[in-house]
Amino acid sequence: MAPAVLIIVTLRLWPLLLGVNFSFTGDGENNGTAVGFANYVELLQDPLFQGALRNVGLLVLLLPVAVAIPGLLATFIYLRVPGHRLFRSVYFFPAVLSPVIVGAIYNLLLAFDGPLNDLLGRAGLGPVDWLGDPGVAMFAVVGVHIWATFGMALVVFLAGFATLNPSLLDAARVDGATLPQVIWHVIIPGLSRTIQFVFVTTMIGMLTSMFGLLYVMTAGGPEGSTYLPEYYIWHEQGQMNRPALASAASTVLFFIMLIVGLAQMSVLRRSGRED
Repeated sequence: MAPAVLIIVTLRLWPLLLGVNFSFTGDGENNGTAVGFANYVELLQDPLFQGALRNVGLLVLLLPVAVAIPGLLATFIYLRVPGHRLFRSVYFFPAVLSPVIVGAIYNLLLAFDGPLNDLLGRAGLGPVDWLGDPGVAMFAVVGVHIWATFGMALVVFLAGFATLNPSLLDAARVDGATLPQVIWHVIIPGLSRTIQFVFVTTMIGMLTSMFGLLYVMTAGGPEGSTYLPEYYIWHEQGQMNRPALASAASTVLFFIMLIVGLAQMSVLRRSGRED
């Protein structure tokens, strides 16, 4: 285990500690000077970072949807619905696309004069400014991210189904259980560990893998409504040349992921014991 531990400490833990230490220093004229918690105070007072934290809360609320979609689709594939082999390939295909390509495609589809609004107009629902309305843009980007990434979670769920005891499904069918009852009483308890893993990895992906989509689709706009901590970090580091403030934001993001991940695992583990 020593080589693996050495690699983790050298490439993960040590840079993390350096980043945390750097977050307590200043930028510009105060570069390298200890400033205590000044960067963290500035973060909490920055409207852009406050908006990024609110969007993190939105992601937490939408997380069950992001997990339920691949879970249900994996269930249908496992139950061998007609065309399940084709669906498996089709569902996974978006996962191999670059976020830049996905963002460019959906910029065309979601444009104010794009095909989606054209269909809505024909249905009498009127156009929606998907990427220009501050109240809608974040939902649009998150929806695109879920579409582009649920293929990986689908594969994990299918791997989890391989460990499920098929006799339990057969017994449920013999007892006359409906599909919702089979899912709730057999599949979910049997895949509790898989669900925990998908919850945590999906949340981490939402917090750390949406930069490409944000950069291409909205560039943080409109009015900063689609900022997430990772985009804020890039903006402060790359655009504003404030690496210490960016390090503070990175530290906050790390603790957010840690707290949310532990909370999710605790809730899911408790619900698994109750089942």
